Amino acid sequence: MAQVLEFKLPDLGEGLTEAEIVRWLVQVGDVVAVDQPVVEVETAKAMVEVPCPYGGVVTARFGEEGAELPVGAPLLTVAVGEPEDGTEGSGNVLVGYGTQAPAARRRRVRAGTAAADGQARRPGTADAAPHARVAAPTPTAAPAPTPHPAAGPAPAGGLVPVISPLVRKLARDNDVDLRRLTGSGPDGLILRADVENALRTRTAPADTAADQAVPTPAGTAGEQAGAAAATAPRAEGGARIPLKGVRGAVADKLSRSRREIPDATCWVDADATELMRARAAMNATPGPKISLLALLARICTAALARFPELNSTVDTEAREIVRLDRVHLGFAAQTDRGLVVPVVRDAHTRDAESLTAEFARLTEAARTGTLTPGELTGGTFTLNNYGVFGVDGSTPIVNHPEAAMLGVGRIVPKPWVHEGELAVRHVVQLSLTFDHRVCDGGTAGGFLRYVADCVEQPAVLLRTL
Repeated sequence: MAQVLEFKLPDLGEGLTEAEIVRWLVQVGDVVAVDQPVVEVETAKAMVEVPCPYGGVVTARFGEEGAELPVGAPLLTVAVGEPEDGTEGSGNVLVGYGTQAPAARRRRVRAGTAAADGQARRPGTADAAPHARVAAPTPTAAPAPTPHPAAGPAPAGGLVPVISPLVRKLARDNDVDLRRLTGSGPDGLILRADVENALRTRTAPADTAADQAVPTPAGTAGEQAGAAAATAPRAEGGARIPLKGVRGAVADKLSRSRREIPDATCWVDADATELMRARAAMNATPGPKISLLALLARICTAALARFPELNSTVDTEAREIVRLDRVHLGFAAQTDRGLVVPVVRDAHTRDAESLTAEFARLTEAARTGTLTPGELTGGTFTLNNYGVFGVDGSTPIVNHPEAAMLGVGRIVPKPWVHEGELAVRHVVQLSLTFDHRVCDGGTAGGFLRYVADCVEQPAVLLRTL
């Protein structure tokens, strides 16, 4: 006998709550080995392959390519044998991290696409039989899809169909009773959009006679949200672009930063002529070339050693500032998929050559979409070189939950008073956006002034090494 096990989209870590199916790597009826990648998904941060912790025969897949699934939604089902058959699961389900080598030889995916199965499947539906204890099936084409049943509000005292802690916190902070909502996700899963729709409905003014005459029954917030969305006037003309994937994640994170962080910005112009000369001298010698970004990163880590308040985060629930003892330096990278912020681990321990190499590696991975979640999360401070876009200044939004971001504008020749005389020098504008909860303006100004001094006189940096 065989047992059909359901494999759900695993926790992607660091606030990632959904992923888009890019490409299925297996078909219904395929034999899979333990830890074999079964689907390629794109999160808001990276493109990764998801390994299945079970070995057996694929009996169902959930979701078409292009469908977006929340964490915890079913991905596929696998008919596995008894434990003595060597088909027990590995438990390795974290996306973006290595899994153990399979004991059995992997079977290659059969050629063809979902259309070759002869079924017109819909996103969010299974493409095979429902779950049960059955004999291990032989590889066959998928039967007709079985749609998920419509889910209503959770019964009183029952389990609330919500997985994401962000959704629970949003509901808790706004006094939304999750038991009164109808989830729009698979199997009635309550998504962030459901809570936000409920909030919009609750705060919308009753501006019609019908609204004033008919009382609002309890327990229908989700239904009212759906009706409000259906009847809302739509803008004529133009294009509608879904806020999902990288764009959606950026929108959510920036909005959260603006809601939670009381930020402030200070800036200063600096003469970068000597820094540019120092870099030219370094690169004139044999060996790897040093990037300007790497030199700025070294300056940042030295400044953070002097002003550790800016390498911290705020624990709002505990009402504590958490000062961090390691610098994981994020840097903004614009790609075809959107803006991403790869993270250089332990940047404070690296020299300019090591930083140059790591920046180059992560930038290339960002462009090809092969960054792992681990390379995109855990930053403690961000360096934003917006000068590559040909602009002088900016007031960027802090990369939540970090406490500060250093912005660097373009370096261009400008008139500058140097040693009492007017001269043409290479000038750059530096800006620091910081969380005013972790420090006052004096600390922020001191940090920025030290960075500017190192840019103007690189020898200043040598005194701190």
